[in-house]
Amino acid sequence: MGLSTSEQAAITSGKDFWHTEGVESAGISSVTVTDGPHGVRMQASSEDVLAGVPATCFPPAVAGASTWDPELLRRMGEALGDECRAQDVAVLLGPGVNLKRSPLGGRNFEYFSEDPILTGVLATAWVQGLQSKGVGASLKHFAVNSQETDRMRISADVDERTLREMYLRAFHKVVTRAQPWTVMCAYNRVNGIYASEHHWLLTQVLRGEWGFEGLVVSDWGAVVDRVASVAAGLDLTMPGPDATGDAALVDAVASGRLDPALLERSAELVRTLVEKAGKRPAGSYDADAHHALAREIAARAIVLLKNDDGLLPLAPGEKTVAVLGEFARTPRYQGGGSSQITPTRLDDALTEITASTSAAVTFAPGYTVKGEADEALLAEAVATARSADVAIVFVGSVHETEGADRESIDLPAPQVALIERVAAANPDTIVVLSNGAVLATRPWDEHVPALVEGWLLGQAGGSALADVLFGRVNPSGRLAETIPVRLADHPSYLDFPGEHGHVRYGEGLHVGYRGFDARGQEVAYPFGFGLSYTTFGYGAARASATAAGVEVRVPVTNTGGRDGREVVQVYVSLPGSAVRRAPRELKAFASVEIGAGDTAEVRLTVEREDLAYWDTRLGRWIVEDGEYLIEVGSSSRDVRASVTVHVAGDPARVPLTTESSVGEWFADPRGAEVLGAAFAAAASEQAGGGLMSAMTANPEMLMMLGSLPLSRMAAFPGSPLNAGDLDKLVEAAN
Repeated sequence: MGLSTSEQAAITSGKDFWHTEGVESAGISSVTVTDGPHGVRMQASSEDVLAGVPATCFPPAVAGASTWDPELLRRMGEALGDECRAQDVAVLLGPGVNLKRSPLGGRNFEYFSEDPILTGVLATAWVQGLQSKGVGASLKHFAVNSQETDRMRISADVDERTLREMYLRAFHKVVTRAQPWTVMCAYNRVNGIYASEHHWLLTQVLRGEWGFEGLVVSDWGAVVDRVASVAAGLDLTMPGPDATGDAALVDAVASGRLDPALLERSAELVRTLVEKAGKRPAGSYDADAHHALAREIAARAIVLLKNDDGLLPLAPGEKTVAVLGEFARTPRYQGGGSSQITPTRLDDALTEITASTSAAVTFAPGYTVKGEADEALLAEAVATARSADVAIVFVGSVHETEGADRESIDLPAPQVALIERVAAANPDTIVVLSNGAVLATRPWDEHVPALVEGWLLGQAGGSALADVLFGRVNPSGRLAETIPVRLADHPSYLDFPGEHGHVRYGEGLHVGYRGFDARGQEVAYPFGFGLSYTTFGYGAARASATAAGVEVRVPVTNTGGRDGREVVQVYVSLPGSAVRRAPRELKAFASVEIGAGDTAEVRLTVEREDLAYWDTRLGRWIVEDGEYLIEVGSSSRDVRASVTVHVAGDPARVPLTTESSVGEWFADPRGAEVLGAAFAAAASEQAGGGLMSAMTANPEMLMMLGSLPLSRMAAFPGSPLNAGDLDKLVEAAN
């Protein structure tokens, strides 16, 4: 049954906060959407929007990304799909794939990485897992939403090459490989235009170039003008109802200001979404099994940053342990805002450590629940540390939340004081961090022999930490973002968070590790870094170019005495490239389990499309011809093997114009032929005089004129070119 214009307008806005609008007479029902992405946050109370029905709180993306394991993320997506079906949820609002442009980003805990390839691969697996259960994903926030400061209005001002290669690349990978049911537009403006009204983003790129088949939904409250949004390619405005916007759409169609086919298309996409959702069967899930999966993911996410003299793992029963810091008893396991989950259960590290050893375990909070200093608590913690064989200090950020960026990357002063005082009292001190974005570790980490990056690990984080500390799990987490020495060292430092409604993406392509590496900047811990309780050796790498990209093979040997997992990383560069590039860029990776003493032949594929750069002159992706350097290693700064391979480039001739410089003409084979002939003819006619003769006699003058546009050279007295012949030269050259 066809829908009237008013019915089309009605179903393109929500019924309420979490439901789409239905039209009973047309057989279109209302379906439920709800927040994710690391749990199913069904609102439990009409009075409290953030209070949720109990669900498994899986590790947030900050932790999930540190596993560098798409298969693990796929399993997480499947589990979330089961929980959605159990609660009759049609669409789970996630994953978030915005890049971590700055370590101050308040929502970084919901995002994967500072690298678009790592982000795109992991998010694709997550979406495929979720949607395999008949539940839709909502890829967010499209696009360039990398801060919370003034997030409803800020304009992210970014050049097109950076936009394409960095901030849209992960979205492209997920859309083209997983076809999420929905894409969620961001609050912010992109180069001055609201994302909810951005025709280039929502229609030209998303649907036209990428072939997106699903529905574009707004972030909650992101729509400023319903008519402009529908015209741009946005289909569903949330939340609802929005009677004023509905009426504006009806009026715009009636008056001819809005093409009725656009509103009809949006309404049809809502109908399609409802029909998809209606095909999923009801479901149930095993809460204990999901808790076990959350524990497995959390343990795999933990990054061992430092382990001097093999202090870790601890041998159960051999040493008495002092557990210090309130976070051991009252864990920080997720960030604040729309993704906040009410867990089905919650493990704390103190209980799990105590259960892991027969030796005495003592505890002192060291600071208040709010992270405030308390001299008596500090003194108690120091005395407790002094009386134990090993001290484990739990510290971290006090909070991260949607809606506000962080002001610093430093630990709170009371926690730094606790670390320093405990380390002075007990030389065998282990520090465990709980944080949703990177924290500076200098200079206090110089005083402790072991440092564990524990992120926000979800509801099973306490047991996962005990698994790693006592060696039941060999740590294999790797940093998905660089830890700088100082905030001021970060590439984004001078251009975050902007002012007067604009934030300039001044670092361009050099986001995260790309910027640190380009400047040769010292870092505390590099992108991709992480230690293990075993060691790995790399053999010689081999690479071969194929039509699909570059196949890389490298033998990796577990040279230690424990079974372990190595994350093999492939970085690519093109020395002598015609365009600016980072010194190296992650292009492929693999998490590989290798038994003690065993060797694995690791095969990785660098996809051809990931070698391409965006050519702003041609307006398309180009793979440059050349000898590519393939570096294989354990981090962006730990290269273990390298090999070069020739990759054939794409045809990429830039047409010559009268505004092309003399140097550009001579750099083009056909242009050099045409212009050279014109110069030769002019030289013979000038018989020793004029500009042509001066150029021939003075090479420096020729170099100076190399940057002169052809049209302006023709205007010079004595020029070898005639202004009337320029169009003929252009025609002949092209």
